[in-house]
Parts: sequence; structure tokens; C-alpha cells
Amino acid sequence: MDPMESIKATFFQECDELLGDMEQSLLALEAGEGDSDTINAVFRAVHSVKGGAGAFGFEKLVGFAHVFETTLDAMRSGTLDVTPDGLKVLLRASDVLNDLVQNAKGQGAVDESRVATLKEELEAMVGGGEADDAPEEDWGFKPITLEIGAAAPTSEWTLRFKLTAKMFANGHEAHLLLNELARLGPNEVCLDASELPDFETIDPEGAYFSWTVKLPAETAEADIRDVFDFVGDESIISLAREGGELEAPAPPASAEIIDVQALIRQAKAATPDASELKLAAEGAKEAATGNKDSGVERAAQAGATIRVDLDRVDNLINLVGELVINQAMLAQSVEDSGITRSPNVVNRLQEFEHLTREIQDCVMAIRAQPVKSVFQRMPRLVREIAASTGKQVRLVTDGEATEVDKTVIERISDPITHMLRNAVDHGLESTEERIAAGKPAEGVVRLAAFHRSGRIVIEVSDDGKGINRKRVKEIAVNKGLIAPEVDLSDDEVDNLIFLPGFSTATVVSNISGRGVGMDVVKRSIQALGGRIAISSIPGKGSTFTMSLPLTLAVLDGMVVMGGDQTFVAPLTAIVETLKPKQGDIRNLGPKGAVIAVRGGYVPLIDVGVALGWRTHAIDPTQGVILLVESEIGGRAALLVDAIQGQRQVVIKSLEANYQKVDAVAAATILGDGRVALILDIDEIIASKLRDVQPARMLEAS
Repeated sequence: MDPMESIKATFFQECDELLGDMEQSLLALEAGEGDSDTINAVFRAVHSVKGGAGAFGFEKLVGFAHVFETTLDAMRSGTLDVTPDGLKVLLRASDVLNDLVQNAKGQGAVDESRVATLKEELEAMVGGGEADDAPEEDWGFKPITLEIGAAAPTSEWTLRFKLTAKMFANGHEAHLLLNELARLGPNEVCLDASELPDFETIDPEGAYFSWTVKLPAETAEADIRDVFDFVGDESIISLAREGGELEAPAPPASAEIIDVQALIRQAKAATPDASELKLAAEGAKEAATGNKDSGVERAAQAGATIRVDLDRVDNLINLVGELVINQAMLAQSVEDSGITRSPNVVNRLQEFEHLTREIQDCVMAIRAQPVKSVFQRMPRLVREIAASTGKQVRLVTDGEATEVDKTVIERISDPITHMLRNAVDHGLESTEERIAAGKPAEGVVRLAAFHRSGRIVIEVSDDGKGINRKRVKEIAVNKGLIAPEVDLSDDEVDNLIFLPGFSTATVVSNISGRGVGMDVVKRSIQALGGRIAISSIPGKGSTFTMSLPLTLAVLDGMVVMGGDQTFVAPLTAIVETLKPKQGDIRNLGPKGAVIAVRGGYVPLIDVGVALGWRTHAIDPTQGVILLVESEIGGRAALLVDAIQGQRQVVIKSLEANYQKVDAVAAATILGDGRVALILDIDEIIASKLRDVQPARMLEAS
């Protein structure tokens, strides 16, 4: 792999973090929660992106970031007020900056007209010029002293600098600085090698060269200063105009005159090393975190985390899964051999089981990530949809620190995006309609995440008009999705929007109306072993609730028997187990039955019959009841022949290795080597309800 590509990959990772933090800071300012430190954080983020982009030659990105940075510099210096309209421009500018970063990655095109428009708006905010006399920001090190002469501004600049050995040890390279200076305009570079000692006395880690650079008179002092922002405070730097109080030192007679521009061209063609990464990515990380410590402390901070290829983590998880299976097999073999009567053997097996569980928990924690990485992309989405629909919308997020497996994180972005689009486009009224209804002109969409019963729950809600059930049913009838005479409850009408091809949009746009709707969301959620539910109040708003497993790798389950088959019921769905009495059972027609539980009745479902392993239900008094709770059907009683025990199992995709099986979520391997099916509790309950109430079945075309 090209070393430059790995360096760029690290830079882009840093950019993603910087842009995410920058958007959060801008949103905080918009909500009135920010201060001067927040503005400084935004400035440093843009400046860091600009610096790294310059090192890799992304000219478009550098040009836009420079204009963006100039506006932010005016705000932090107090010469430009922070206003709501100005923050809207900054938010749009952050979106464009993000687009330019993605384009530099080779992902997606850039709307050049939009870039030009935002540039003009940013320049207009500061009056079209740059504030060269803006006060310096405290970057966490002693500012470099630049000695400025009093000559006329028409005189060219003369810059002399020398890097120390410590600067080289920290990864800085002179050719990178010269490369950046060359971007400012035509220049003349002179290398002074007069301090270079003899070969016998030279220190390989020493610094002996200095450079004199002449720059055009029209070059802004701030631009020159920017080149040396992250160099450090121990380098020797002087800057003056010709004819000023400080005259540029002429190179001594012994100075070796070298074509430095040729060296720069050679450096570009040469294979880069880690020093380029330190200039671009390490400086970006320092600015993003506001770190004001020394280089040594910064290195200590960097050592607190490590980047590991995801394939290696996946391989580790697979191996741990095999370890869990082998541990279960070993325990089963020892039990079958009859030597479990030995206390020492039992104790060692228990210790091994606990150790395996701890290893598995630690490995799974490596993949756990906060949903913030998904949530922080959504404010831009909402802004763009609001602009397209002409609505005033505010997005409120909650629970960004809620952690979930990385695999789940990667696959929930699309469903959340689609639901937010629907919330803004269909859920919220127009500004005029909201005012007429006595609501605030600005609609609110809420995106929240939290843990419940061993699962992650994500809610998308709005304070709009709610679901128009009469119109939804009319559309379903007109499209032939349901029969006209069918009688549906409110919940069943709400769930019609999940039918394939259903859409309430009357005009095809880039947001909706193409027949690809919430059915795609439902399938995506179900593919993750999750469920989605709707709650809507006309005139008040709607809430879509997604319930997903925390991980797609392991689960705690109850191993049960149904007929001659072994199944695993997810432990998070089980409320309790009980042995029924004959007097607790009530029959409902030829197929249905309910059982009395704590003063109420819940549907009774024979698991063996539900999965087709037998044709007739067993006597409930001869089996065991699992009282379970689903997201869509409430509580139900699953009748099984026997319970074998509780254990942690490794999830294996049945669909990927065989095919989709109704009422089965996945499969696993037990300790005796047998394959057991993991029950899809929600699907079993939903199928039973459809059998008991055939008149309410939805007939999809």
C-alpha cells in the first residue's frame, strides 16, 4: 500500500472528527449555549482542516477553508458580531466544507455554484477583506516572535528561519514549510549551510541549516504566519520588509546556493514518511482538542487510543465466538463423562466459563460505539430538507452517548435518515398551517436513543399533524392494498404505511413520492433483528420507535424443547416462566387459547405448532410457559415441552448460510454440537394474532 494513502486515510479520519465537532459547536452557538471558546474551537477545526489539506495539495478545499477561517477569525476577534443569520451561513459553510472533504476522498461531486455562493456570503460578512491585525489566538505554546519592519507595504518580505533539532525530532520538515511558502506566490529561496560541521564531528540528529526566503510584497502577513503555526516556539524565525528597521541578513560568502525549488519537486516525488502525517494530522488533532500541553504530553495523549483495522476486530470476535462454543462443548463432554462429581472439576469448569464470559464482554466492548457518529450527520440532513420544503425545523437529539455494536451502528443510518425525511416532509405542517393551528412557527423533530431491556431503542418524533388515518386508509384501498370493507383499528391503519408501494406524497420530488417508503425501513430494521412501532395523535404529532439488539454477535438465551427440536428464546424477551394449571386455560375457537396470568389473560401459543414441528398442541399442564413481551404484540405465553437451561450463545446468520425461515431470527451451535434455532418472538406473536383475527389480515397486492 502506498504510504501516502495511509497518511491521507488518517488525515481524513481526523477531518471527519473535526467536522463533526465543528458542527456540534455551531449548533451550540445557534442554540445560545456557546461562548468565545466555542468560536475558537470552530476556528481551530477549520484551520486544521486547511493546514492538512494544504499538505496534500487539495487546492479547492484549502481555498474555501481559508475564506471560512477568515470569517471565523473576525468573529473571535470581535470585529464581526455572531448573529443568528450569520450562524446559518456558517452552518451552510460547514456543509460545503464537508462536501469538499468528501470530494477530496473521491466520494461524491461538489456543487461549484454552491461553493462560490458560500464564498461570496462569507466574504460579504467581513466586508470582503481580511483582518490582518486580528489578535493572536493562544494556541497552547509561546507565540513565534515575528519582527516586522516599518517599510512601505510595497516592499517585498524577507523571511529567515532555522529549525532546531527538537523541531525535527517532533516530525517537522523544512521542505514542507518551503512548499507551503511557495503556495503564497513566487519566491526566492537561499540555503545557508555555513554551520554544517565536518563529517567527523557532525551530530546525525543535529540541525545546521537555515533558509532565507523572499516573498512578494502583496503577500499577507497572516498567511506567512499561518505556515509556522504548528512549528513550535524554539525555532528561530524573523520576518521583515525590505527597507524596514530589521534588514534581512544576507547569506554569508560561504553559503551554499541551492535550487530549493528543485528540491521541493524532488520531495513531492519522493516517498513520504511519518513527518508529513505529524504536520497534517497531529497538528489537526492538537487544535481540535484544544490541547495546550507540550509535545511530550501530546504524545502521551495520542498513546491513549489506538486505531485497529476493523477486519482484525471482526476476526477476534469470531475467534471468541468459537471459544464460547468450545467451552460449552467441553462442559457438555465433561458432564456426559460423569466426572462432574469431582468438586475440583466443577470449580475449574465454572472458572473457565466465567473467564470466557469476561473475555467475550471485553471483546464486544471494543466494538461498542456511541450512536453520536450517526446522530451528528442528521442536523445537516434536516437543514437541507427544511430548506427544500420551506419549513422552519429544529432538530433535538438526546442520548448520543448510548453505545451499541458497530455493526448495528453502520446499518441504522439509512432507516434513521428515511424517518427524519418523513418527519420533516410529511409529519410537520407548513409554517402557515402551524401558525393557523396555534403552534410555534418552528417545528421540532426529536431524535433520541436509550437502552431498554437489553436492547437499544431509537425514537424519531415530531410535533406535527400526526397521521391522517382516513387518508391513509383511502390510499391503501385505492392502491388495492386492503379490501374496502375491512375494519381496522387505529394501530392497524397506522401500520399500513409500512406496506410496499404505499406513499402519501402527491408530487414526486427528491425527498419522496417514488413509491420507496417505510417498507424499506421496516425490512432494514427486521434484518437487524429489530422491530418498529408507531404512535400517533392527530394534531399533536407522531413517534416512530425502533427496537434493536445491542449486538449481532451473541445473546443470552433460554434453551427450550418444542416437539423433538431444541430452540433458544432470547432472555431479554422473557418476563417469567411458570407451570400452568388446568383452570387457568380458556379456549377461543378451534385454534385460539388464552391463559390467566396475574388477573389478566394473554394469548397462549404452542411453539412446536407455530413452527410446524407438530400439528396439535400439547396439554398445557404437561409443558412449561414462557411469559414473553414483544414490541408489537404486547405479552404472550409461549408453550414449550421443557426448559434445558440458560446460557450465552453465539449468533449465526441462518439467512446467510441457508435461507430465511419464518418465526426464526437466527441459529446457534450448542455444546453438544447440535444446531438450535433462535426464536423470533415478535414474529411468532404477530403470526398468532393474524390467525386468531383473520378478518383483519392485510392483503398485500
